[in-house]
Parts: sequence; C-alpha cells; structure tokens
Amino acid sequence: MEQPIKTYDYVIVGSGIAGLYSALLAREHGSVLLVTKGSIDDCNTRHAQGGIAAAISASDSPALHYEDTIAASAGLCNKKAVRILTQEAQNRIADLVRFGVPFDTMNGEIALTREAAHSMPRILHAGGDATGAQIETTLSHQVKTAQIPLLEHCLATKILLENGAIGGLETYNTLTGSLQQFKCRYLILATGGAGQLFKLTTNPTVATGDGVALAYRAGVAMADMEFFQFHPTALHLPGVETFLISEAMRGEGGILRNITGEAFMKSYTPQAELAPRDIVTRSIVSEMKKTNTDHVYLDATHLPAHITTTRFPQIYHYCQEHKLDILKEMIPVAPAAHYMIGGIRVNTWGESSVPGLFAAGETACAGVHGANRLASNSLLEVLVFSKRIIERSLSSPSNETAPERENDLHISVPLRNSSAPVAAPTLSTLQQLLWDNVGIVRSEHGLAQAAATLSAWHDLLKKPFNQPSWELLNLVTAGMLMTEAALIRLESRGAHFRLDYPKTEPAWHKHIVIKRN
Repeated sequence: MEQPIKTYDYVIVGSGIAGLYSALLAREHGSVLLVTKGSIDDCNTRHAQGGIAAAISASDSPALHYEDTIAASAGLCNKKAVRILTQEAQNRIADLVRFGVPFDTMNGEIALTREAAHSMPRILHAGGDATGAQIETTLSHQVKTAQIPLLEHCLATKILLENGAIGGLETYNTLTGSLQQFKCRYLILATGGAGQLFKLTTNPTVATGDGVALAYRAGVAMADMEFFQFHPTALHLPGVETFLISEAMRGEGGILRNITGEAFMKSYTPQAELAPRDIVTRSIVSEMKKTNTDHVYLDATHLPAHITTTRFPQIYHYCQEHKLDILKEMIPVAPAAHYMIGGIRVNTWGESSVPGLFAAGETACAGVHGANRLASNSLLEVLVFSKRIIERSLSSPSNETAPERENDLHISVPLRNSSAPVAAPTLSTLQQLLWDNVGIVRSEHGLAQAAATLSAWHDLLKKPFNQPSWELLNLVTAGMLMTEAALIRLESRGAHFRLDYPKTEPAWHKHIVIKRN
C-alpha cells in the first residue's frame, strides 16, 4: 500500500549551521523536517577553523566591519546586505551564546583575534581552531534535544513545484535506494558548497554542489558563479590529506616564506600576510612558479609555544600526527579550493526567484561577499540570513527582488558541441579538469576547453542511480555554471583572475545571472 505524502511547514535540506540554526528557529512557528544526505554531523561547518566575525568589542563597530567587508569585495557586493550582516552580528552571536556555544574567553570576556583584511581583532573562536566543530556540535545537540524530525542518509533530488511556487521535495534514500516525496509550505536549501569540484580542497567529501544543481534544474536563478575562493594555506605534505591551516595563524603573526626561507609577501603587497585571500593566493602561486616548487612555507616557529598550542590545537596535533612539529618546523602549504561565493540568487530575506524557496549559507548568494569573501564572514552570514528567512516566512512575501543592477547580465547556459569524443567523467577527471582550467588562474583557451567537456559530460551522464552518480551529476552541473560565467566575465576581479584580461574593468561592475534555458 502506497504511503501518504507527509506535509510540513518547513523542509530544510542540510545539517550544517544554516540547516541546524534554521530548524531551531522554525520549530517555534510550525512543523519542521530536517533532511541530510549523510549523518547530522557531516557538513562543512565543522571544518571552519578561523572563527566567526562580529564587531563586539568596545573599540570596534558595525561601521568598521562594514567598511572592511566592502573593501575586500572588489566592488561587487550588495551594500544593503552587508549593512544588515554587520548590524545584526551582535544579536546573532548572543543567540549562539544562549544555545551554549563555548566561545573562548580571556579575563572574563570573549577572546578576539584578527584575520586578513580585518582592520580590528573581531574574530570569535571556540576551542582554539575548532570553532566550526564547536558550533555544529552545540546546535546538533539542541536539534536532537528538541526532537526535531530528522531524515538522515537522504539526498534531495528534485524540487516539486505547484503553479510556479514551492510544492515540496523529492529525496533519494542512499541506504535503501527508495524515493520519497514531502509537501511543504517553505523549502530552505542549506546544502553547503562545492569544493569537491577541485582536486585540492579544504572541503569534506559531502561538498558536491547539491543545492545549486538542484535549484538550477528547477529553473531557479543563480548569480556570481564565476567567483570561487581558494584558501591560501592548506597543508601540503606528500600522501597527507589536504588540511586547512587557519588564516588566523597569519593573523597571530605567522609569516609566509618561499623554499629558500625568504619572506616574500611584502614584495607583492604592503598588507603582506594580512592582504585579502585572493591576493595572498595569487602571490603564493607566483612565488611557487618563480621557485619551481609546489608549495611555500608558513612559519610560526617564532610565536610563543603557548599561543600555537592553545589557539591552534587541531592544527598542532594534526601536524604532530604526521611527524611535523610546528613549534620548531615551518609548515609546507599551498592554495586549495575553499568557498563557493556564488550560488542561488536570493534577496536580503533569503528569497529565491521561486516563491517559497529560500537558500542560506554557502549555497546562497545574497551579494554579501561580492567577488571576494572577507575571512570569517561566512559563519556570520549563515546566522544573520537564516534568521531573516524564518522572519520572512511569518509574513507576506517581500516586494524586494534579489540584488540587481540595471546592467546585470542574464544568460542561459548554452549546450556546447565537442568535436572530439569524450569519455564518461569520473570524480578524479572532473576535479583535474576544473583545477587545471577553472582554478586560481584562468584563460579563454582553458575555460572554453572545460566548458565544451563539461557540456559533453552533462549529456553523457545517465539517470543517476546511487549517491555517487547523483553527486557527480551535481558537480558537473555546478562546474558547468561556474565555467560559463567565468568565460563571460572579460576582466579580473576578486577571486576571478584571467591572464588574458588581467585588469578590473568598470564596465564589468555587474552580476552574471544564470537560469536554465
């Protein structure tokens, strides 16, 4: 006998901070179902080491935080969204404290540190460099305690529409292979990023662009997909999994050196180690090319031992496990894919182009980060806009459209023909293609080659039949959107750098918006 379709007020997809926080807020106003493709503990959030930015000290202010965010964004952020982000930060931090997040303290006050491109120490941390894990663990405990219905090991496969608005969600059970549908008034996508597009990434294996691909297939608008941020410093040891070396380590005084031991950052920018991430990343790439090596070093040996061991216990112990004593030895590092800046186009209430469909966190694009995300603004963005999503769901839909300028470029992704036969993709061939052609440094030749290959792969992929095949389809889709947007943007801006168009052009002070043809 066929089971009746269950109906909820809110169906939330994803179990990172965005999903957990949204679920905890939504349960006060209606029925909630939380859906995650793995276990509740599988997410990008727990990998966030640096912390969460908020102007909570007496010497800081939301205005200063706003200015730093604008400066780092390469001129492409939505200023209204940034103003909301920085002004609502203190209240959202207070929410975390009430939920029980154990932020590190000093002399009875929350301890603050500084990260690149921040003019003030305003980064809160918990467990030293275990901030993401501490927040995620706290919120997941609250969700379990509140007995919020949780559907684990279920991958969202289709957004169900009714008269152009949200009707529900279809899921695929990765353990049983069965499909199940749910009806809902509101669908919130909080599925995280797409770091698995690249062969070197700080993201976990679950970061496969699921939300972007899911929404794109439903005809939802995407924005800023060409901007993908690479973290400058990931551990680079032969045979060792890529591991994030927190930006806060440079904020505490860590120095980047090439293989000869020379501190090189001041030769690229006066801000040296504290320059925005895109500048530091390209500087490292340039230095590696000069010295014909695949890494540089982050030197923290001059820092007091107690600073290194108490502020960065995860990094310290991980390196120790791999026979590297960072109190005495420099850390070999290289850039790795880290954060998807673009995503589902939403307004400052988290509303997408489909009524009833919201997006939060890394899978969303409200324009807060512009072309280059300011360090530690991502966890704050999750809290601020997840809160606003629930607020909006309690009132009539807003009249506010997603951030838009008159000259924004709206496109449909073309289907390209590849002249040569293309073998079916694997995860490794996809990651190599994107790393080589759509990575830190781009050009028309490489992007065009990648675009043709991705289009051919998209056509080759048969109907997905298990979790790996669904994730591969989602990655190819996300990669296709990123590559097409990068081909169109004929300039370099923030995290998007093209060798053939190395300058930032005023004519490209616009967003590229993509919808399915």
